Amino acid sequence: MLELFRMEADTQTMILTDGLLAVERTGADASSVEPMMRAAHSIKGAAAIVGLDAVVQLAHAMEDAFIAAQHGKLKLTPNRVDVLLAGVDLVLQVSRLDDAGVAPWLAANGVQFQNTLDAIRGIAFLPEPLDLPPPAFAVPQAPAAPIAPPPPAPAGTEAPAAVPAWEPDAAGTQQGEEGDDPTSAPGNRPVPAKSTQVFDRMLSLASEARIHAHQMHPLLQAMQRFKRNQASLHTLIEQLHEAISFSTDPALKEKSLLALQKAQPLKQFVLEHIADFENWERKLLNVSQNLVDEVLAMRMRPFRDGVLHFPRMVRDLARSLGKDVQLHIAGEDTLVDRDILARIESPLNHILRNAVDHGMEEPAIRAAAGKPPCGTVVMEARHRAGMLSIEIRDDGRGVDLEKIRRTVVERKLASAAMAQSMSQAELMEFLFLPAFSLKENTTEISGRGVGLDIVHDTIRDQNGTVRIESELGIGFTTHITLPLTQSIVRALVVDIKGEAYAVPIVKVERVVKVQPGAIHTLENKQFFEHEGEHLGLVSAAQVLELGDSTPAEEELPVVVIGTGARRYAIVVDAIRCEESLVVQAIDPIFGKMRDISAAALLDNGEPVLILDIPDVLVSIDKLLHEGALRQLGHAGHLERRKMKRILVVDDSLTVREMERKLLAGRGFEVDVAIDGIDGWNVVRSGEYDLVITDVDMPRMDGIELVSLIKKDIHLHKLPVMIVSYKDRPEDRARGMAAGADYYLTKGSFHDETLLDAVADLIGDALK
Repeated sequence: MLELFRMEADTQTMILTDGLLAVERTGADASSVEPMMRAAHSIKGAAAIVGLDAVVQLAHAMEDAFIAAQHGKLKLTPNRVDVLLAGVDLVLQVSRLDDAGVAPWLAANGVQFQNTLDAIRGIAFLPEPLDLPPPAFAVPQAPAAPIAPPPPAPAGTEAPAAVPAWEPDAAGTQQGEEGDDPTSAPGNRPVPAKSTQVFDRMLSLASEARIHAHQMHPLLQAMQRFKRNQASLHTLIEQLHEAISFSTDPALKEKSLLALQKAQPLKQFVLEHIADFENWERKLLNVSQNLVDEVLAMRMRPFRDGVLHFPRMVRDLARSLGKDVQLHIAGEDTLVDRDILARIESPLNHILRNAVDHGMEEPAIRAAAGKPPCGTVVMEARHRAGMLSIEIRDDGRGVDLEKIRRTVVERKLASAAMAQSMSQAELMEFLFLPAFSLKENTTEISGRGVGLDIVHDTIRDQNGTVRIESELGIGFTTHITLPLTQSIVRALVVDIKGEAYAVPIVKVERVVKVQPGAIHTLENKQFFEHEGEHLGLVSAAQVLELGDSTPAEEELPVVVIGTGARRYAIVVDAIRCEESLVVQAIDPIFGKMRDISAAALLDNGEPVLILDIPDVLVSIDKLLHEGALRQLGHAGHLERRKMKRILVVDDSLTVREMERKLLAGRGFEVDVAIDGIDGWNVVRSGEYDLVITDVDMPRMDGIELVSLIKKDIHLHKLPVMIVSYKDRPEDRARGMAAGADYYLTKGSFHDETLLDAVADLIGDALK
């Protein structure tokens, strides 16, 4: 009976909470109060059956208040709603206690319980506005940091009721009876380990059934080939019979006719059985896929199960801060894997708390800015392209990009010049850094720089992505993309050194084909330009320690992964296909395999390893840091050279890029180096038709570079052009003496001057 009462309390307290939040916003009428009155009445009756007299009294007092509101004798103001919500929390908390724990709990909390009961009993008879003592205590509605005491309310307004502080445990959630989260929805409680194991086994068997169904297809293809061969043989038999029909040997004619008659039923037999096989394959595929879908459906929960408590949390937090904020939830019926739903609760909580604390202005400030006094946060969930898309947007003050820029410089995360050149998207990425906060004062709610970094890491651990954008004075928006389930992953299947590997689609930025002629080299690192961005090329085979990549004569298949500065293009052997894979955990005996997250079977039964993209990015960073990243192959072997190749050496990014674009626009293949040492290393690793160099550069100047080139037995015939601001005769003489073939001053040349000088030295771009 107690278990039934707990179920009843879960349902009815949710009705009470939703109803109170709604009437606080829209005002109470008989129709809106009726469900809450009935919910309180139901709780009273159920509590009486199980002997919880304290809950009976509490529910009865709440019922009286709702009856008064229903008849227009009581207005449900925010302060009165505070008191009634405190009563709801008490009902929920007592319902979580076992039979032996009720009496000790009431003995320990009797005074607070009685204060709340008295406040509810007196709520219908006290005049408005009502200044009641804060509720004795409340069941917290979401994992959170301790909430600050409420600020003083302006004169003539109701003081918001306090929301009690509480401490989260190490896991970030409050633990109630038997370790369960007391605020979790009934359908969203942790699944027992045994049930999880049974589910995993069922899913594995369903996946194998689907794979076996797919394996009928090669058999069908073989039968189709047999049918074609049989048809050819039957045609030959008919031709042979026709030829024999002119023979005078009766016995031969009889045997020929018999062969023709025997062949005809065989042809019909194959046709009928191929049709049967095709029908069986279609049915098996449907049944096996439906079986997988049904097993997965066992884990799917509506989005509402994980976010039911958020409107109450937003309302209470806003009240404690002297603000007025409401949360609207859209897409409550969107289905999500129960594990993902549980794991994203904390990130969503952080985002909502940030929206209320950082983003929302006080009512007076909003009114002065022409906004409604009540702020609005919208949380919307929907399925998009086979993924779960969650968007959280508010109409608060937004984020001041200039403040981010100043903070970045103050904390020495970037130079002033670099920060000034950053785009909005690049600046917003700093908000994901640990200990990065724009708040000048630290409170119990925020200011410690802990929040968005946790959001970013948690979402990434779920193979998801998070993106933020803001407009000052308009609002702030967070976009989260997650897989619908962790049991099935949509993946891009690629070949690396003859083996199949899978990359989760959510981690794939784009797939491109790169022409060998588009590959450039800078500081011995290879890159190509795509949509105005330089993307570093990395061999997937080297990252996975499978050996060196094979130099390609044709275009390279490339998968772009990562974001921001950690964005790379990994080169694979081939792009196979895109498949939905049933994830199979790797046996724990292997421990955590570097760069690998799990395994699966392809539709054809072939095993495939699923890449752990965050791990892969770490491995690439490590190779770069150690200087161990090898090029895809010798530059001379990457392509059949058709265009002349020029190396531009200059420490000025502006000059370097200007010269590169001018020459590339004329059809030359252009590589760049940032100083003399870099230029010397690059020129020895490739085959160039011309070197263009500056004079004044760090580490090694252009004169020394020219001297080294002209003294090298393999490079001494390579034309070298000096382009420098130094235009004195002695400067020109010094360059020519070092062996330069052309000396051009930056102060006097324009586009055509440089191109004409190049044409004088090496001619047109094509060889």
